[in-house]
Amino acid sequence: MNRNSWGLEAGVGLFIVIGLACVAYLSLNLGDVRLWGSSDYVVHARFSNVSGLKKKAAVTMAGVEIGQVEDIRLEGGEAVVTLRIQKDVKLEEDVIAAIKTMGIIGDKYISITAGGSDVYIEPGGWIMDTQPPLDVEDLLGKYVFGQIGENK
Repeated sequence: MNRNSWGLEAGVGLFIVIGLACVAYLSLNLGDVRLWGSSDYVVHARFSNVSGLKKKAAVTMAGVEIGQVEDIRLEGGEAVVTLRIQKDVKLEEDVIAAIKTMGIIGDKYISITAGGSDVYIEPGGWIMDTQPPLDVEDLLGKYVFGQIGENK
């Protein structure tokens, strides 16, 4: 093996190592893998309807993103949503979680309205007050057929 081929092989080896490091970095970041503990905690909320809400949707408070939707499952005829909240954000036990839409036809997200209690929700705890998304189709149907203000 002459000196030129050794330099070429070292260059190719270095290129492969850098490429593998980049793939590992992207895999960990895009896959939301937490290697050294987590900087957030989980709370749950029960909704009568979560139409259009998806996993990884934003959770906001006062317009600032404080977490994301981790899981959505059906339990006893209602939707149970698991929220992953940043550890430095404390949620009072009387907060209100509402499903809202970004813009007119944007993605759904969860907006949390701050409460006034001195007691905070523990990790793994439950948000008691929730509001399902506004059903635009139902609202339009009531408007078209003149049923606004009538109770079902």
